[in-house]
Amino acid sequence: MSTASTEGTAAPSDSSAPERTTERITGAQSIVRSLESAGVEVVFGLPGGAILPTYDPLLDSTKLRHVLVRHEQGAGHAAQGYAAATGRVGVCMATSGPGATNLVTAIADAHMDSVPMVAVTGQVSSKAIGTDAFQEADIVGITQPITKHNYLVTDPADIPRVIAEAFHLASTGRPGPVLVDVTKDAQQAMTTFQWPTSLAELDLPGYHPTTRPHSKQVREAARMIAEAKRPVLYVGGGVIRAGASAELRRLVDLSGAPVVTTLMARGALPDSHPANLGMPGMHGTVAAVTALQRADLIVSLGARFDDRVTGLLSSFAPGAAIVHADIDPAEIGKNRRADVPIVGDAKEVISDLVPALQAEHTAGRRADLAGWWRQLDDLRTTYPLGYDEPEDGSLSPQKVIQRLGEISGPETIFTSGVGQHQMWAAQFIRYENPNTWLNSGGLGTMGYSVPAAMGAKVGRPDATVWAIDGDGCFQMTNQELATCAIEGIPIKVAVINNSSLGMVRQWQTLFYDGRYSNTDLHTGVGRAKGQRVPDFVKLAEAYACVGLRCEDPSDLDAVIDKAMSVNDRPVVVDFVVHRDAMVWPMVAAGVSNDAIQYARGLSPVWDREEQDPETGLEMNGTTR
Repeated sequence: MSTASTEGTAAPSDSSAPERTTERITGAQSIVRSLESAGVEVVFGLPGGAILPTYDPLLDSTKLRHVLVRHEQGAGHAAQGYAAATGRVGVCMATSGPGATNLVTAIADAHMDSVPMVAVTGQVSSKAIGTDAFQEADIVGITQPITKHNYLVTDPADIPRVIAEAFHLASTGRPGPVLVDVTKDAQQAMTTFQWPTSLAELDLPGYHPTTRPHSKQVREAARMIAEAKRPVLYVGGGVIRAGASAELRRLVDLSGAPVVTTLMARGALPDSHPANLGMPGMHGTVAAVTALQRADLIVSLGARFDDRVTGLLSSFAPGAAIVHADIDPAEIGKNRRADVPIVGDAKEVISDLVPALQAEHTAGRRADLAGWWRQLDDLRTTYPLGYDEPEDGSLSPQKVIQRLGEISGPETIFTSGVGQHQMWAAQFIRYENPNTWLNSGGLGTMGYSVPAAMGAKVGRPDATVWAIDGDGCFQMTNQELATCAIEGIPIKVAVINNSSLGMVRQWQTLFYDGRYSNTDLHTGVGRAKGQRVPDFVKLAEAYACVGLRCEDPSDLDAVIDKAMSVNDRPVVVDFVVHRDAMVWPMVAAGVSNDAIQYARGLSPVWDREEQDPETGLEMNGTTR
């Protein structure tokens, strides 16, 4: 992955930081003042006993907006959505015990997807720690494996430095979540506020992330790109986090190489760019998956060779040399050995690669990729993304999502839950801009979509924000609609309602002989004929939102247009879709990407007897 932008977050060395003062204030006031000094504008949180001392001075702050959520998990996902949409550090706050543990899922999610986030939690008084006091939980111990770093603060004098360190850690190097747990007595005690004025005042021994790549490695990578006959640029979420989309486009145009953008990198390169083959992996396009498999060079930029992309790792891209660029040296070689490892920020790496590759071209070293592109274009033509309309005349979920993208336009921010609707949203919406596709990629968290949309809308209030959710995911965090209605956060929610836990049901269809164990949600038509449990339209109205329903394909555009016209409150659309629709293409878990199916029981078969005369590539596809 790669570093996040720290725009809008005051660094300790920022000249705008407040001057030192001898004023005596409480630790709680110090927390609030520290957040203000760090450039925070919004905090998503829920008060409770151990954090209550901090909520009192928070009421007086003229710089911090507090958004009162209905569940702490919602606070965490909202902070993630805010961070992912803006590039700034998201902030959430909770009390001790269950309040803090309710943040754990969002913290783990942010850790997996390298989202810059600071979580501030209250803790029982220091003398009560270890006594099983009321609402005590060792949140520092609990979150140690899923944070970039965490702190237990018992001395109020440490609060400014610790919070400054938390924001520095969260937003530099490989971004991630940092937790600051402050005991109640530290919040109540008196202290002198001293915000660090330079990085030298921070206590971070050994933390020196490498952002500038080694020039020799960059030159070697450029040489390999110039000589490769079947190169592929494998672009991951690190390019998004680094704000490196413009640099990426220059590299793509210069190299002429095909590009695949992972689930976390959708929008890093416009889908309209002719070099973009789409998403690779388990539900990637045939062209993207096959390009990686047949490549002679893979240039990985801010990606981590995870199992959803590689399939059976031992069979992944068997003929490819690997250039792996990542801000986190621990990722390089973790899953696939790198022939050229490059440690550095994605923006810096790509910026250095462009002139290095230009030098190769100037020296007359540039491979002819015409044969490679002929093969890839043939794959795109033969195996495009598509879907069949349901024979019973019901609503196609793929069409719903495709029309949402087309009607809303390329500036819209889309969040998603996890499952079939997530994959369809990644496949059938064309992303033209970075930071417009937010989802839970690594952890796969149901319930991410609605609160993440809330956070994104707070961070970018002028943008249209659609949460594309499944009927299962929606029921995990839909209480945040109350937050949105009361706080004036007019998100739009598309519930792709197939009355099922759709992706689980798809696996039960394919791998469990259609034995649908505990996947029927009864949200379309329940046990009693005509009964919906719950009725999402009534649920939306109960939360002071506009509730709409679409069941007839002929009404689809009109319903979306109606939702788009509502801008003074949240709107929820219950799209009742065909329940047997499946996500294709698909590579089953644990098998080779060579076994990709573009429809059930249908896979390309590569004729091994005929080779392309220019590339030597055995890729004359037929259908099995």
